[in-house]
Amino acid sequence: MELVREYARHRTEEAFATLVSRHVNLVYSVALRQLGDAHLAEEVTQAAFIILARKAAWLGPKTILSAWLCRTAQFAAADASRAQRRRQGREQELYMQSLLNQPQSESSPWPDIAPLLDTAMAGLGQKDHSAVVLRFFEGKNLKQVGVAMGISENAAKTRVSRAVEKLRKFFVRRGLHLSAAVLAGAVAANSMQAAPSGLAQSVTVAAVKGTAVKSSTLILIKTTLKIMTWTKLKTCAVVCVVAILAAGTASVAMQRAKPPVNAAQENAAPSPFSFAGYATPENAVQSMIWATSTGDLEKLAAGATAEMMDRVKRQMEGKSPEEIKRSGMAWATAMIDYKITQKEVISDDEVHVHIHAAPSTDALHSGKAVLVLKKIGNEWKMAGDAN
Repeated sequence: MELVREYARHRTEEAFATLVSRHVNLVYSVALRQLGDAHLAEEVTQAAFIILARKAAWLGPKTILSAWLCRTAQFAAADASRAQRRRQGREQELYMQSLLNQPQSESSPWPDIAPLLDTAMAGLGQKDHSAVVLRFFEGKNLKQVGVAMGISENAAKTRVSRAVEKLRKFFVRRGLHLSAAVLAGAVAANSMQAAPSGLAQSVTVAAVKGTAVKSSTLILIKTTLKIMTWTKLKTCAVVCVVAILAAGTASVAMQRAKPPVNAAQENAAPSPFSFAGYATPENAVQSMIWATSTGDLEKLAAGATAEMMDRVKRQMEGKSPEEIKRSGMAWATAMIDYKITQKEVISDDEVHVHIHAAPSTDALHSGKAVLVLKKIGNEWKMAGDAN
């Protein structure tokens, strides 16, 4: 970041060239892995560093540059992939399929991991994403990861382990059963590829001097910047989970508490509920209520199925974050003093929980709801309302 600030202040080509030389392999590897096209990966690499040059003055001092570049490359590669498909039909899809169909080496699952790795990475939160990039893409030890992230070595170890476990579950859901150790080892050993000779120099010239940039690269830069801006607004889409719960989805709380006297007290008071994990249907719905009442959107999203998240995004279009939060708070308040009346086991991986709470004009209108939960891996997830 000192080099970034140096470049932002003085537009020093040497500082930017150093940045490019340090990170060009990382950016190129991300692009190549997603696209499978060396020439297009070079274009994405150039676009990512041009974006860095343009946004250097706006990056915060705590930015982990390698992780930021990795995200930017993922955005740019995803956009380039869409453009490539439009131009060349299904050629890219067929290429990725050919990778999946290649015989896998007994010693490494990498051929199966590679086509999906960046999709899995894109689903991680910022801190988990940074931890994986630092530990496995850049090869830093846990102490160095902790220093970069401003946490202790033990905390870094925990963060990395949790992130790897999230990646492992992603691959399990897609039929690739790996241990965390095997997955981490494969990513660490194969995620970085050497960029072509001369790419760093051409990237530096294009980014600093603005010359020799193709029209397709300029389009890619423009659309990637739009994607990056949109990503910052996606929190609103996550918050939409609260509203879908408030609109008719109910869940179970295991504790009782007096309702807040007024809005100010409500905002200041601790949640009357508690986080219980997702090991059982009862725990999962309790955690969802707790997340709603405290505004913990990360855990709220973690407790919902992908299908439910898609429905949420469609149904909540046009609502402001304030409207969504107000609905969620009203719903959480309605859950105080309720009971489980029935747990209906549909199958080994689906349960319907019947609950009864105090009727509310703002949230749980009838006081009754049937909540659908589905088991994914070892966790139960909110899937909707059976009513």
